[in-house]
Amino acid sequence: MSYRILDAGDAALTIEFGSVIDPALLASVNALDAAILRLQQAGALPGVIETMPTFRSLTVFFDPLATDRDTVLGVLQPLIAAAEHGSPTDGRHWRLPVCYEGEAAPDLAEVAATLGIDQAEVIALHSGTEYLVYMLGFLPGFPFMGDLPERLRLPRRSQPRVRVPAGSVAIATGLTAIYPWESPGGWHLLGRCPVPLFDARRASPSLLAAGDRVRFVPVSTEECRAIEAAARSADFDPMQWLDSAPTPAENAA
Repeated sequence: MSYRILDAGDAALTIEFGSVIDPALLASVNALDAAILRLQQAGALPGVIETMPTFRSLTVFFDPLATDRDTVLGVLQPLIAAAEHGSPTDGRHWRLPVCYEGEAAPDLAEVAATLGIDQAEVIALHSGTEYLVYMLGFLPGFPFMGDLPERLRLPRRSQPRVRVPAGSVAIATGLTAIYPWESPGGWHLLGRCPVPLFDARRASPSLLAAGDRVRFVPVSTEECRAIEAAARSADFDPMQWLDSAPTPAENAA
């Protein structure tokens, strides 16, 4: 693996590990990000403000009045070399409910027809795969997850929507995602997840993080509405959807 150092103005630099979406590149990005955080916590990176990870690169922002590019890069070089051989992080595993019915799934029938399979197979393929969260972006808490089964891969919609409802579960190319907020969007909408993915009141506002793994659990329209109603209460705990935690249905049993 080789990397490139790209300048991003006078207050940031980007370490680019590759040019594709690949778990090995994500492992390098996450390893470098974690190593920088450890140095920051130890006070060994004065002037470094924050980092921004993507599928294949990490941008490091610094205060040019407190440090400079060469100083930052001098500290980072050994970390970058070590990160090139980073192993995938053991992120959290989630089982998130998704309703694939009715108005929650406006593109399901069209996707099935385009792919030449029935709707039940689309749901089985989508919910039967464990996805890796590659990065957060576009909107606060928006997870780009892969890798979508080959059988479900489609280009983005030719006509994007002006409004995609919050919670929409969507696919495009080799990825799947959940829209945390209402927004424009051009992905195919297969369902809706009633669990909020972003809450500014939490210590970590984004529910998911790069390196996490997600499986989708089909639920009915009634179950989806019940979870949405529960999510509006102050004591709602989204951590119950961690794979190691019992879901509300299991608690009731």
